[in-house]
Amino acid sequence: MALKILNEARGGLLKERLRITIQIRSGLLIAFSVFGAAPIYVSAGQGSQAQNPQSPNPQTQNPPAPNPPPDLKSLGFQEFSDRVQKYVQLHKSIEATVPKLKATNEPELIVAHQKIMARKIKAARAHAKRGDIFTPAAKEDFLKAISSEFQGPQAPHAKATIKQGAPLSKVHLHVNEIYPESIPYTSVPPTMLQKLPKLPEEVAYRAVSSDLVLLDVKANLVVDYLRGVIPIEAKNGQ
Repeated sequence: MALKILNEARGGLLKERLRITIQIRSGLLIAFSVFGAAPIYVSAGQGSQAQNPQSPNPQTQNPPAPNPPPDLKSLGFQEFSDRVQKYVQLHKSIEATVPKLKATNEPELIVAHQKIMARKIKAARAHAKRGDIFTPAAKEDFLKAISSEFQGPQAPHAKATIKQGAPLSKVHLHVNEIYPESIPYTSVPPTMLQKLPKLPEEVAYRAVSSDLVLLDVKANLVVDYLRGVIPIEAKNGQ
């Protein structure tokens, strides 16, 4: 009789252990179905915990913000545009007193017309000096816009466009003087033009070494210029 009781007790204990094992395995299966393929770690006295072994990369989640576009309505740009308009009014008033240049392919006639325009404009602006158009406030805004052009993905294209071959070691420009034929210049890259105030057809931006020049295209006259605003590495094409 005692042996029978002992066997029954052992059988009951085995059944209880089997029941607990089934419950634990069922719990693991449920946890696996809830958390998917995430690994599950079980420790004594604690429930199952799901952990993600891959930590998020803060650089991929928070990419650096691009440079904000320049404010073309800023005080400096507005001041520049107002002064350009005043100069253009002077240009037009003088042009009205000069015989119109007919369409021609003869450079002598074109140069002669430019010299007449330049002489009259110089006389009307006898006291013109650097900074009359590119005021200090305007210079600050131009510096910001130009610096942003030579940073980021558009920088290589801007540098290639503005490259002038061999760097010019000495450039001597003078406001209200005819632009020297011996000094080469390049056009400003289109992407940079989008960041600068739009100009009337009588004037244009020109890049000369590291300077930005405002040129009267019909009189070939230096209206004003900013010295050293184009990065040196851009000038050298590096």
